[in-house]
Amino acid sequence: MRISEGVEWAAHCLLLLDWMDEDRPVPTARLAAGFELPPPYLNKQLQALVKAGLVTSTPGARGGFRLARPLAKITMMDVVAAIEGPEEAFQCTEIRRRGVGEGTPESALRRPCAVSTAMRKAELAWRRALAEQTLADVSATVKRGVPRIEENVRAWYART
Repeated sequence: MRISEGVEWAAHCLLLLDWMDEDRPVPTARLAAGFELPPPYLNKQLQALVKAGLVTSTPGARGGFRLARPLAKITMMDVVAAIEGPEEAFQCTEIRRRGVGEGTPESALRRPCAVSTAMRKAELAWRRALAEQTLADVSATVKRGVPRIEENVRAWYART
């Protein structure tokens, strides 16, 4: 499974919206400039965050995006689900019923496939780990490594 770069971009934008501490919506182009990202593609990610209820959108010339709730109420799983969708990564296609498995009695196939069971167990653990980590946790980790990150972000955007 590969998670798209949209998840990374979305998570960073959520952090930026918090650190910028703006009293007005932040336009896509302004957010995109902070990471040298193409605004149209970033806007696609931001719209997915709106749909998921993680940010709000204000249309118009003075419009843009704001956090819909504090970082402590947004998990990494929320971000992944907003961008990638809620579907499970592994999709069992029951190939055990084909080829060498063709003709296997139905009674032997009533239980879920062992491969499917193992994959679902691993995915559930991954999803739980992401659901346990909020963006406030991520922000705190960043701030420990870069204590002046909020000031640096606000200063950078003030110059642009």
